[in-house]
Formats: sequence, C-alpha cells, structure tokens
Amino acid sequence: MNDPIDPYETSETHLERLLGRALNSFELPDATVERLGSALAHASSLHSSHHEAGLHRATYRHTYLLSDGSSLTLWELVHGTGCHGARGTEQHELYADEAEARLAASRLPAGFPGFAEDISAPAFDLDVGLELLTSLMTPPPAPLPPMYVPDDSADHARRVLRRAENVDRPGEQTARRLRTAFAHHITQVFGRQYRVAGKDAGFTLYEHAFLLLDGTETSLWEVEHTATPDGRHMCEVYEAERAAREAMELRARVR
Repeated sequence: MNDPIDPYETSETHLERLLGRALNSFELPDATVERLGSALAHASSLHSSHHEAGLHRATYRHTYLLSDGSSLTLWELVHGTGCHGARGTEQHELYADEAEARLAASRLPAGFPGFAEDISAPAFDLDVGLELLTSLMTPPPAPLPPMYVPDDSADHARRVLRRAENVDRPGEQTARRLRTAFAHHITQVFGRQYRVAGKDAGFTLYEHAFLLLDGTETSLWEVEHTATPDGRHMCEVYEAERAAREAMELRARVR
C-alpha cells in the first residue's frame, strides 16, 4: 500500500516530506495532523493533471491507514508558473478536503503567455498603468447575497487569520468575535496577473463572510499575491474591503 515511487519509505517519513514542502501546512487542522501521527501505511496516486500556456498543475491523493483502523486522505496541489513555456519552480499545497483543493486550483492563473503591463519597467505606459491601478481600486458589481454553509466556520476563520502576514491584520478582538461563527461563505471578488518589478505577479481578493451566533454578519478580506522579492506566495487579511484594495494597489506600485 505504500507509495510505489519509494516502496521502502515509511509513512512517517512520507508525511514529514509532504508537510515540509507544503507552503500552507500550518493551515491543516491540528486534529488532522495529530491523527496522522498514528499512520501505519500510505498510498499515493495522481488524481488530476492540467497543462496550459507554460503553466502546469496536478492534484495528488495521499491516503493513510491509521492505527485505529480508519483512513485519512490529504490532497496535494502541485503547480508551476513558468512564463513563455518555461517551467518555473514547483509549489506544493496540502488540503484535508478535496473541495478545498479544488478551490485552491481554481485560484491559479488559467494561462498568461505574456503581459504588456509592466508598471516597473522604464518604458512605462501611463495610460496602461492608470488602467491597471484603476482596476485594482474599482469596486466590483454588487454581489448576490451569500449562501452561508455551516462547516466548522470558527476554525476556518482561525486559519484565515493565522496565515495573514501583514502587520496591520485584524487583532485579538476580531479573532474573539469570530469564534462565534457557525457558517461562512467564500467569494472571489478580484483576480488578475500583472508584471511587477519585472516579474509576473498574481493578485486575488477573497471575501470570507461569516454568520455569527448573535445573528450578525462580518467579513474578512484576504489578499493573495506573489508580488514578493522572491515570488513567494503571500497572504494578507483586512477587516475592510477598501483597506484590502489599497494594499493591492501598494503592492502593484512596488519597484
């Protein structure tokens, strides 16, 4: 049942390898990681694969047999973002639920063979630059009312806040309030790829809307981008949509 690529690799070593290379391993529920500590055997298989315009992504299913006789599956998303057909550095993400892996895959660029908008290039087109920044700051069309889903929403809010790297992220008061969340809804409200500082960078904005026990609603606004010096994926979280859009604009101006 062990991984056919390396039939002699123990499940413990296999799990350590998965967690070590995953960018978001800290997002896995603590209970899931604790259960995996009793894994006796494992099997890995390719679940899906997609290649387009120099980009590639694949999803792998890793199933573990636990000491209590039950099984547990991790879904690994592997993707590269090479431009003009060049294969870039592979990135790995882990999810405990197939639906989360599908959502993460849908967030990836669908294919961007080239971009004219390089806001850091010397030959900067002012009209194009203004259009780029305007698109970042323009509010989207009025969304449909969220369809809230009860699904361990308090833990989802905790994971969103935990992965935020911005210093002005929501504080303890917000975290305490979100512990009463019992349903949530995720909406992608913006997504686009640009060239920043001579490199391709993706910007995506998500609204995580929560329904609380007192009947009120509140949202976290998550900015995901790769406008970092080394192209690393980075998450920032804000309490207001305007603050999130201003953060994207600031990142897009980095030279």
